[in-house]
Amino acid sequence: MSLNFAPLWISLKVTVVSASITFGLGTAIAYWIYRYKGRGKSVIEGILLMPLVLPPTVVGFLLLILLGKSSLIGQIFALWDFRLVFTWYAAVLAAVVIALPLMFRSALGAFEQIDSLLLDAARVEGASELEVFWYIALPLAMRGILAGLVLSLMRILGEFGATLVVAGNIPDQTQTIPMAIYFAVEAGATAESWLWVMVILIVALGAIFSLNLLRP
Repeated sequence: MSLNFAPLWISLKVTVVSASITFGLGTAIAYWIYRYKGRGKSVIEGILLMPLVLPPTVVGFLLLILLGKSSLIGQIFALWDFRLVFTWYAAVLAAVVIALPLMFRSALGAFEQIDSLLLDAARVEGASELEVFWYIALPLAMRGILAGLVLSLMRILGEFGATLVVAGNIPDQTQTIPMAIYFAVEAGATAESWLWVMVILIVALGAIFSLNLLRP
């Protein structure tokens, strides 16, 4: 059997790029929500967590409507001769949207465990908000943030529904490991399915081991 390793490289590429975006964006949003004391905080959190409870295919459909060539954003992209839908960039976007709630919630929980008196003391001593975040809040919350990153990585690697809708199943372009498994099973290629399943299982066991190391 001649196995095409393109799904592995595409999954790795999508996972690395989307996890990096999710890590930075989720941490920044979590710290902002942690400090935000204004009205509507629960509404904002609810919107951020919405992809966690919606079926992935619904998330993918909404992204397709938002970014398709008939949408305003799609028409703007067309002016620049850039197509987002049905490319690996769309797979990255779908993965970020799906995994962001996990990263955000884990980071927010980590920030909420910090003694706020430590942050206030630093501000009294003249530290800027950026210094408070970078030198105090981030190091103290790092264990929880890294746990969120591990969970996000696994969610990204296993993402199927939203990616299929907005990025499609294009061999050598957007076909990730979960899609390769699904379509191999559909085609009756059991050996190929098992190989990709074993890859996912090995990565999942590594993620569980990493989470155990992060436990206090």
